[in-house]
Amino acid sequence: MLTRNCLSLLLWVLFDGGLLTPLQPQPQQTLATEPRENVIHLPGQRSHFQRVKRGWVWNQFFVLEEYMGSEPQYVGKLHSDLDKGEGTVKYTLSGDGAGTVFTIDETTGDIHAIRSLDREEKPFYTLRAQAVDIETRKPLEPESEFIIKVQDINDNEPKFLDGPYIASVPEMSPVGAYVLQVKATDADDPTYGNSARVVYSILQGQPYFSIDPKTGVIRTALPNMDREVKEQYQVLIQAKDMGGQLGGLAGTTIVNITLTDVNDNPPRFPKSIFHLKVPESSPIGSAIGRIRAVDPDFGQNAEIEYSIVPGDGGNLFDIVTDENTQEGVLKLKKPLDFETKKAYTFKVEASNLHLDHRFHSAGPFKDTATVKISVLDVDEPPVFSKPLYTMEVYEDTPVGTIIGAVTAQDLDVGSSAVRYFIDWKSDGDSYFTIDATEGTISTSELLDRESTAQYNFSIIASKVSNPLLTSRVNILINVLDVNEFPPEISVPYETAVCENAKPGQIIQIVSAADRDLSPAGQQFSFKLSPEAAIKPNFTVRDFRNNTAGIETRRNGYSRRQQELYFLPVVIEDSSYPVQSSTNTMTIRVCRCDSDGTILSCNVEAIFLPVGLSTGALIAILLCIVILLAIVVLYVALRRQKKKDTLMTSKEDIRDNVIHYDDEGGGEEDTQAFDIGALRNPKVMEDNKIRRDIKPDSLCLPRQRPPVEDNADIRDFINQRLQENDVDPTAPPYDSLVTYAYEGNGSVADSLSSMESLTMEADQDYTYLTDWGPPFKVLADMFGEEESYNTDKVT
Repeated sequence: MLTRNCLSLLLWVLFDGGLLTPLQPQPQQTLATEPRENVIHLPGQRSHFQRVKRGWVWNQFFVLEEYMGSEPQYVGKLHSDLDKGEGTVKYTLSGDGAGTVFTIDETTGDIHAIRSLDREEKPFYTLRAQAVDIETRKPLEPESEFIIKVQDINDNEPKFLDGPYIASVPEMSPVGAYVLQVKATDADDPTYGNSARVVYSILQGQPYFSIDPKTGVIRTALPNMDREVKEQYQVLIQAKDMGGQLGGLAGTTIVNITLTDVNDNPPRFPKSIFHLKVPESSPIGSAIGRIRAVDPDFGQNAEIEYSIVPGDGGNLFDIVTDENTQEGVLKLKKPLDFETKKAYTFKVEASNLHLDHRFHSAGPFKDTATVKISVLDVDEPPVFSKPLYTMEVYEDTPVGTIIGAVTAQDLDVGSSAVRYFIDWKSDGDSYFTIDATEGTISTSELLDRESTAQYNFSIIASKVSNPLLTSRVNILINVLDVNEFPPEISVPYETAVCENAKPGQIIQIVSAADRDLSPAGQQFSFKLSPEAAIKPNFTVRDFRNNTAGIETRRNGYSRRQQELYFLPVVIEDSSYPVQSSTNTMTIRVCRCDSDGTILSCNVEAIFLPVGLSTGALIAILLCIVILLAIVVLYVALRRQKKKDTLMTSKEDIRDNVIHYDDEGGGEEDTQAFDIGALRNPKVMEDNKIRRDIKPDSLCLPRQRPPVEDNADIRDFINQRLQENDVDPTAPPYDSLVTYAYEGNGSVADSLSSMESLTMEADQDYTYLTDWGPPFKVLADMFGEEESYNTDKVT
């Protein structure tokens, strides 16, 4: 506040002489030693002897910003040459802030600022002034324009618009290494005084860093700053205006500086010897231990590569780097055996992958340590002497024959006895047995190579002291062949010979097959059987390469004399014991052309006329077949027509008989014309004479009207009845047979009126109630009728 008041007083003294600001261009006269007037003369009519005003000529006013006085701040004065001081001139003001920021005395022309102004908000105001006649309101002079500038004071401190800052610099950098440049902004007028001239300084962060006071560039101030000692630095920067002088305003910001890592530290093992214990049963490729070298660097500068220095046992182990923990993982390359070797010693080297050439002079960036591995004894299963056992046995070997043996040992310190047994899940468990103590394998069934040529199964060995510890080995048994099957001719068994064949002609090449497993170099021999060797029509020529040829011995063959020839061929093998077989080949005589191409082998072709082609024969046969088909069809149609006429006549007569006389076959006759159900079983059994049962004449209570006598029908029935009586085997077409048997099976017995009482009144219907609910209504009806008749008689 003191500074602001001092500046206001200084400006008031400087401008107290007044300012002349004509709005129209005039010759500017400057005299530094004369006082100035804060008056603007408006142009107008002047006398011939007008006095020239003294002082500078101005076209603008100045007003202090942030004025805090109790009275309005005086800005300047407007005055017209036509104003004689008689109160006839009126001054008006218009433009920026007229009436709200600036006011004018209409009589005197004095201008005042009625509120505090901020240059940073608006640096100047453009206004227009005019002098008018107070009575006529007419302008005395044309309107003039002038500017009021807001004079700046130091009321804004420097500000870091981009702060706080984050920067980094590599560790071990030399003095003066560039870190970052900061910049502060001052809102005051940079063209007036030192209000906006900023100077930078470090308030916190020395002696590690320094800053250029004019540019704001931050640099390192100490050499060899080590990230491993201190990584983060917080620097406080100040920016002060007025050139850093006393009374200037200041602003601060924070710069966070991080030292980035460089590979300036080698890896180091925390101890010189590492002791590891590994069981001898550890599988190959498994991790058996971890060692670690410490590198204080960060990121890729701390990446370590481990290697085994060649030495005692180093070839049994391998080491790789864990990328996450940078540890060295030891892995097993070969199996361990406590009984063979109990301890191993070797060296491991750790080195950096990414080296910095600037620090080579500091020494090698690697370190070594000794690793001692102790092998722990583990109770292990027995070990077979071979990884695979292969054995051979001849087929048909007697049961119980020993064909081989397996051996397994317990290699632990306190060795235990071993027991053997066959894995029951394998295929060989039923054909072979093993001695549990000796390990000998013998057959338990007869073997057949042609059925199974090879057996593959497993044998398990276990320790007596710990039966759970077992080992397994595969057994491969090959069944050797015994020559038990004779050789046979391979297909074909049938061949052909032309009628015009010549002696010594090979008509067929034959070979042999043997179901036995023939050894390499086995030979088959071919020859005729002894009985066929006498005057043979054909012979066998052995080519000595397991094939033979069928050779003709005659000059031409005739199909009319003999169509087929049977040639017995004897084949022997060369194995021990020798096996032989006689195979009969069929040789058919065929008609061939001059080139030997077979034309026909059918015997029917011999009797056909000579000179008739095959196409003509086919045409003749086709015509014969068509004629036969027409004749058969014609005969069938005639028969069908005749049969239909006869059946129609018979059915008409039978229908009339059934219509008048057929009463059906009883309750079991479910089909209307099931004549078999109406037939008397006794008649069928006797099958000799017919025994028709003539019904007794009954006196029926209800009589039908007599049927008119027809002599033709009566004669026809009697005639047919006599014919059937004479023929006992004829079926009962006559419906009169139905009176002989009516069927059986009704729970109510017979309901026919033929066995009923002569008088309806003499019948007792009370038994109907015993037949069950289906006859209840009928029993009630007849019971009522009987009661009615009784009452009537009474």
